Amino acid sequence: MAAPAGRRVPLALGLTGLAFALFGLVLFFVLPSVVRDQVIKNVRIDPNSIAFSMWKDVPVPFYLSAFFFEVMNPTEIRLGAKPVVNQRGPYVYREYRFKTNITFHDNGTVSFLEYRRFYFQPDLSHGMEEDYIVVPNILVMGAAVMLETLPQFLKMLISGALAGLGQGAFMNRTVGEIMWGYDDPLIDVLNNFVPGLIPFKGKFGLFVDFNNSNTGMFTVYTGATDINQIHIVDTWNGLKKLNYWRSDECNMINGTSGEMWPPFMTPSSSLEFYSPDACRSMKLVYEQSGVFKGVPTYRFVAPKTLFANGTDYPPNEGFCPCRESGIQNVSTCRMNAPVFISHPHFYNADPVLVEAVDGLHPNKEQHGLFLDVHPVTGIPMNCSIKLQLSLYMKKVSGISQTGQIKPVVLPILWFAESGAIEGSVLKQFYTNLVLIPSVLEYVQYICIGLGVALIVAAIVLEVKRQRNAREKSPREPDPRTEPPQSSETTPLLQDDSKTNQNDAAEA
Repeated sequence: MAAPAGRRVPLALGLTGLAFALFGLVLFFVLPSVVRDQVIKNVRIDPNSIAFSMWKDVPVPFYLSAFFFEVMNPTEIRLGAKPVVNQRGPYVYREYRFKTNITFHDNGTVSFLEYRRFYFQPDLSHGMEEDYIVVPNILVMGAAVMLETLPQFLKMLISGALAGLGQGAFMNRTVGEIMWGYDDPLIDVLNNFVPGLIPFKGKFGLFVDFNNSNTGMFTVYTGATDINQIHIVDTWNGLKKLNYWRSDECNMINGTSGEMWPPFMTPSSSLEFYSPDACRSMKLVYEQSGVFKGVPTYRFVAPKTLFANGTDYPPNEGFCPCRESGIQNVSTCRMNAPVFISHPHFYNADPVLVEAVDGLHPNKEQHGLFLDVHPVTGIPMNCSIKLQLSLYMKKVSGISQTGQIKPVVLPILWFAESGAIEGSVLKQFYTNLVLIPSVLEYVQYICIGLGVALIVAAIVLEVKRQRNAREKSPREPDPRTEPPQSSETTPLLQDDSKTNQNDAAEA
């Protein structure tokens, strides 16, 4: 039966509101699982996923920025004076990364080699690769500490050979030579006198192993069977753990290969990754939430315990022998050379290290590393990983080149590997994984709100309609409130009673 004309508008509004509200509620309960399924589908290491091309050939423009610590008083240092350094740079290189030998395995893992290539960017640099800079003679000073326990006569013999080659405690080399290598007859001398001391031949440079080389064979989980395991390293060069350090905990290969992380992060999450360059796994911790070019992010930073010594942080005891807190001895994975890694300018390190060298000015903004990650997908949006290389130097008896040098951890350079998603990659990422889910989330609340508003409007209209209907309809008499009968009916009642009395008398 059709509704009366007056009721059609409230009924239509109510049904429409109910439909909107139900649709909004369905989105409210279903959307999270739909978004989760889409994220899982698009971040897995799968040729059909959105993230696969980003993973295979990193489209993000990465840059390596190198800052050198030029030694200003090399002669005085050799006589026992405090080192004075001056930061030079940055010398910026465009870094290209790409993966080869990609092999999928039946157990839900994939193996690959990742190569890096560097190209100097003069327009972004403060200086040229041909710039000369005075730095410690790494081979001489490193070898001196390594040879300290040799017999005195042998050290004196080596020192004489070094003098014949014109080798001193410091060297004046170009940026390109220090970075990418130079020919040095000292390598042949050391290999002849102390075979096995330095396990390489040819050129020597701090980054000679970086350019046109890979970081080792990684095998990581694809997320096909467990999305929480995606990008987690299964093995590196076939190893489940390292053999560089003195404890099982320090030798563990934890986290990812350092490019992406499992999705659905929370502020209690941490970022763990294995760094072949640092010969160890590292853990970054959540600092704050933010937004990068419209994409919500979590910022992760290094805790103060990252390079703490075993005294300040017992779990790091396995990385020892340790010196002051804030620097890590990497000699066991760097040819036993007395090399240390740390934050630039000894940021977050023992103040003694900063005070031992003039020209250092540590601060968080310039020298703290960070990673800004989209928590829903685990994909970094913006990052800057910064590390410093330093050399432990001191006087070594029998090696005249070391003179009267006082023990010091002298910075050589620090570098930052930085990158941020931009251009078409950012647009695709933002549209598919940020904008569309956000729009759907707003739609659900709009539908619920609109539905409730329409239902309320329908109720209000129906109440008004019923009120107006009552006011327009005739009133029914109410015996409790009806006034007394009019005088016109009383005589009729009296006449009837008299008639009845007469009839009774006649009878």
